[in-house]
Amino acid sequence: MIIVTTNDIPGYRIDAVFGEVMGLTVRARHIGAQLTAGFRSLGGGELPEMTKALYESRLEVVARMVTEAEGKGANAIVAARFDTSDMGQNWTEVCSYGTAVFAIPIPGGQPGATGQSAYLAKNFPAQPSAPTRP
Repeated sequence: MIIVTTNDIPGYRIDAVFGEVMGLTVRARHIGAQLTAGFRSLGGGELPEMTKALYESRLEVVARMVTEAEGKGANAIVAARFDTSDMGQNWTEVCSYGTAVFAIPIPGGQPGATGQSAYLAKNFPAQPSAPTRP
C-alpha cells in the first residue's frame, strides 16, 4: 500500500477514487508511565514513555486506515494526515485519515513517468484496472 501526504503520486495515474478512509484509537495514559514522564519533565528533554505510546498509536491507526482502504479495493492512500487530541485528562485520541485510491504506474516514455513507475510498468505489466465497489 502506497501512502503519501501529497494529493497525487509522482509517476502514477489515479484510476479510481474510493473516498475517505481513517483509523482511530483512544488511549488511556498508563499511570506509571505518566508519573515517570512527569518526573522526567522537571529536567526537560524527551519523554520516552510518551513518545513510545504515541508512536505505537500512530502505527495502530495507520494499520486500521490501510485495512479500510484495502476493503474498498484501493492500493494507495493520498492526502494522508494525522490528528491528535486530548479527551479528558488521561485519554488521547489519535486519528489517521486520507483518500483511498487505485493508482497505476505510468510506463516509461509517457508524460509523467518516473524511473520507478517505468520499472514497475515494465517488470509488472499485468496491472489490473481499478476494481468496482460491491
